[in-house]
Amino acid sequence: MLPPELPPLPALTRAEAELIDRYLDVVDLLGRINPARSGDTYRGLRAAQALVGRAAELRDALTLMHQRGETELHAATLARALRVLDGDRRTARVTVPSDAAS
Repeated sequence: MLPPELPPLPALTRAEAELIDRYLDVVDLLGRINPARSGDTYRGLRAAQALVGRAAELRDALTLMHQRGETELHAATLARALRVLDGDRRTARVTVPSDAAS
C-alpha cells in the first residue's frame, strides 16, 4: 500500500526554497541539542558543532534574498512549504515537552 500523497509544494523562488531548506536544517540540529529531550551529550555536541555552519548558510540564504530585492517574506506561502516538509513535527522537537511526554 502506498503512503498518502503529500500536497504539492507551493511555488517558491530558488532563494525562498534555499531559505526553507536551511531553516529546517537549523531546526533539526536544535532539536538534537534540546536539553529537555533524551539523548547523549556526544550527539548534542556534534549537532552544536554543525549548527555553526548551518546558521551561516541560513544567513547567506537571507542575504541572497535581500540582495535580489526579495525584501518581504511571504509568510503564508512559506508556512505552507514548511507544513509540506514536515515542519510541524520538526519544530516541535525544539520546544520543551509537556510533563506527560518526558
